[in-house]
Amino acid sequence: MLKGKRIGFIGGGNMAEAIIKGLLTAGIPANAILVAEPAALRRDFLTSEFAAEITDDNLNVANQADIIILAIKPQVAASVLTGLEPAISADKLIISIMAGISTDLIEKTLTNGVRVVRSMPNTPALIQSAATAICPGRKATAQDLEIANSIFACVGTVVSVPEKQMDAVTGLSGSGPAYVFAFIEALSDAGVKNGLPRDVAAQLAVQTVLGAALMASKTGEHPALLREKVTSPGGTTIAALHTLENGCFHGVVMSAVDAACQRSKELAGK
Repeated sequence: MLKGKRIGFIGGGNMAEAIIKGLLTAGIPANAILVAEPAALRRDFLTSEFAAEITDDNLNVANQADIIILAIKPQVAASVLTGLEPAISADKLIISIMAGISTDLIEKTLTNGVRVVRSMPNTPALIQSAATAICPGRKATAQDLEIANSIFACVGTVVSVPEKQMDAVTGLSGSGPAYVFAFIEALSDAGVKNGLPRDVAAQLAVQTVLGAALMASKTGEHPALLREKVTSPGGTTIAALHTLENGCFHGVVMSAVDAACQRSKELAGK
């Protein structure tokens, strides 16, 4: 699917780096990858890490690439897209990883019948364990979606959703790793509070979250059922769960996702 294609990144930040690593691991040759990055120090780092073509020229990358991945902050989308417009033709595929920026906005800015796929990967892409959602723009084809799927499958799991659900994806999985990191930190701090050495508490907290997530993934059972299996009558777990419920644990998590979802909509001007 990607054979013979040149893949250009507009922006060379952490997510671009993660996707590049995944592509190289999957066998995509380094000379098929181009990166435009404005920061000199970041360009130096990318040059030291990869044998790809690294430049500060967005138009140079856009002119050469068959697939253009927009790995930039949504706050600079308007100016970057306007600058790219002269280099974008209808035969190029645009893949955006910008939170909150709709395919419609990209299509209207790049007025050459451009094909757009919007995506939302998350930071575990750095270790090839991302959760990524993709959705097509108006002119994107089934083959375009397959290409996007092939790219993001190099860094983890991929699902397809309608674009109207992308803000929810951003709030859940896009921002979700931060919620899990905060939970791990809280678990670790609780272990220290109750007498465990910091390194032991941190190791146990990380492995507990990892093991529980793998158990949910591998068994396919509903989380509520798995929770019941850990909860003995009159035991320690039900006492802890009671405290979580008194603190509105479910509600707080849901409100956090709501807040991230709302911010995604604000970035899109909705």
